Amino acid sequence: MSSFVAVATARAINEFDDTLGRKVWHQYWDTGLTYGRSYLARLHYVNHNPVHHRLVSVATDCPWCSAARFEAEAEPGFRRTVESMPIDRVEVVDDF
Repeated sequence: MSSFVAVATARAINEFDDTLGRKVWHQYWDTGLTYGRSYLARLHYVNHNPVHHRLVSVATDCPWCSAARFEAEAEPGFRRTVESMPIDRVEVVDDF
């Protein structure tokens, strides 16, 4: 999401909720990914994040996570590739 899109969606959400000026996007930043494997590792990380934070024991059980949809809709070969990417070296500020 670009900074422009973040600002536009924040304004739209606040207008919809009639709460103008409220901060919507917390801890938001853009990261330019330069390697395909980096993208795949981050996709794996995002799908695994609810387990990492102990919200669920299986990521697909989290209703706010894309893991269930990814499992249901991604091509099996692509899904295996993503799930094989190591996430222990993904450097993301994630202290929530």
